[in-house]
Amino acid sequence: MYGVEPIFGLKFIIILVTVGLILFSFSVVLRKWLKVEKKATFSYNHLNAQHRKIDWIIRITTMVLIILGFFINMTRDFWFLETYFILFIFIIASETARATMEWKYAANRNEFIFTIVQLAFSVILLVLLYITNFFGLV
Repeated sequence: MYGVEPIFGLKFIIILVTVGLILFSFSVVLRKWLKVEKKATFSYNHLNAQHRKIDWIIRITTMVLIILGFFINMTRDFWFLETYFILFIFIIASETARATMEWKYAANRNEFIFTIVQLAFSVILLVLLYITNFFGLV
């Protein structure tokens, strides 16, 4: 049978809310523990011009790879050119660049520790969800 089961929307909302709450709670606890200030929501603060330049290189490369992957995967199927995989690598590359810049230039050295720990937790959580098929919900 093809298609989407009737309660897919409910399962999807449950997964999104649960993962969002886990990531938010982890972030709050880690910020308090490391005494790191909260940054503005949905904004990307660059530490300096070099960080801005590196970030835009990563973003443009990601966009090009997504577009190329779309056209290449129309005729062949390369798993490493799938959108979800490219976005996963983008998150890792972007946050690693942020952590490196925070390590070199941030006033509070705990900021780079926060970024690395949060990235590691997010990657482990996403890989765990993928491997377990979202704990059997999907």
